[in-house]
Amino acid sequence: MPPLKTEQTRWFVSEVQPHEPALRAYLQARFPRLGDSDDVIQETYVRALREWTAGQLRHTRAFLFTAARNIAIDFFRRQCNKNLTTIPHPEATDVVDETPSVVEVLGRQQTLDLLAEAVRALPDRCRQVVMLRYVKGRSYKEIAAVLGISTETVKTHLERGVQRCGDYLRALGMDNEGSDDGRE
Repeated sequence: MPPLKTEQTRWFVSEVQPHEPALRAYLQARFPRLGDSDDVIQETYVRALREWTAGQLRHTRAFLFTAARNIAIDFFRRQCNKNLTTIPHPEATDVVDETPSVVEVLGRQQTLDLLAEAVRALPDRCRQVVMLRYVKGRSYKEIAAVLGISTETVKTHLERGVQRCGDYLRALGMDNEGSDDGRE
């Protein structure tokens, strides 16, 4: 085995090393964005040594320049792919589409329309209290102050309004069991 090392060293010193300055200049000229070409040259030497050991290397200089070019191209290709894989596709971030379907949207709209009809069917004062509470988001005290009534009267109107709206929707076949009636 030692003679092989000696022969390998002789081959490397006489056939490969003399081309290193030209190989570096070629890489700098052809691939200026490569920066430090040491890694490319080292990989080129590894490939050349592998081919020489297998008895496949006939034209050392041509092989060195071709291998160095291919290694540099592979380096840039890997960099490009690496950059592409780190940028997520905007549509891939939401795998589950939580957008309501057309049926759901229409169902909600129909329910809202029926609820609006139920509120319109309430007596005036009761409708005012329900609208101030559930549409405007006012507190019991605010409603009482705006309408000039007590907070207990506000609570009574809300209870009756919610009850009547529920009755209205049930009469139309809408089931609202398990829903929050909005009481405090």
